[in-house]
Amino acid sequence: MAEPFSVPVVVRGYETDTQGHLNQAVYLQYAEHARWSLLQAGGIRQSDLLDKGVGPVALEVTVRYLRELRAGDEVEVTCTFVWGEGKTFRIDQTIRKADGTVAAEVTGVGGLMDLRARRLVADPREHFRALAASPETFGL
Repeated sequence: MAEPFSVPVVVRGYETDTQGHLNQAVYLQYAEHARWSLLQAGGIRQSDLLDKGVGPVALEVTVRYLRELRAGDEVEVTCTFVWGEGKTFRIDQTIRKADGTVAAEVTGVGGLMDLRARRLVADPREHFRALAASPETFGL
């Protein structure tokens, strides 16, 4: 199996809380950054989605905080789409410190919304496959 897509991030001081840890909400921002970076790497821009009248939506997100992150820590944020049948898909993400220690695991359930009907599209895989310049980036 291929290595998951990943992006590097350096924890910035202003992202930390009063204990000096990365603020819990920022983990979600890192995960979101990796997801949009994956879309871009696969050849899908936000404007492409809007032009087709669709947009990705998060339906559920779970974060497991395993090790603290502090200002200056260098991390890799991975992102892997896991396709099933139906209207939703799973996204598995890991935030890993430079020494290999897993700091957090983010698991989400997403869908692709028809922006006019305000409903999930029936088969998001086919939409991603049609939009992507590199469908293999999404495991398609």
